[in-house]
Amino acid sequence: MSSFSVTNENELDKVAEFICKHHLHHKIFLFYGEVGAGKTTLIKKICKYLKIEDNVTSPTFSIVNKYICANNDLISHFDFYRVENINEVYNIGVYEYLDSSKFCFFEWPEVADKIFTEKNLKIFIRVNNSERIINIV
Repeated sequence: MSSFSVTNENELDKVAEFICKHHLHHKIFLFYGEVGAGKTTLIKKICKYLKIEDNVTSPTFSIVNKYICANNDLISHFDFYRVENINEVYNIGVYEYLDSSKFCFFEWPEVADKIFTEKNLKIFIRVNNSERIINIV
């Protein structure tokens, strides 16, 4: 497990760089944290590191956004905040994404925890006053 303490958005660049240098072999990234913890912001930083030129936004209403990397690789960014049960996750064809060998970033993965494995990278963001504690497992 790796742990980071950040007090401003610029410090997330170091976290994103660490993730990209040490964990890109995972492909499936699970982001846990309360509303406003910084899940989408960290994903934006990772996408910047991966040279995504698209506008990276939270797919709260669309459930999934897709971005193209500089090397034409695809990233799928999911937000399950509004998903009420695992059947909704199945209905979007989640296994097609998981089986694609492409990057998948999941915000609010709790509703679908049973489809993920211990091989998937888990990133926990906890807010403590003005500090974010980020644990990477």
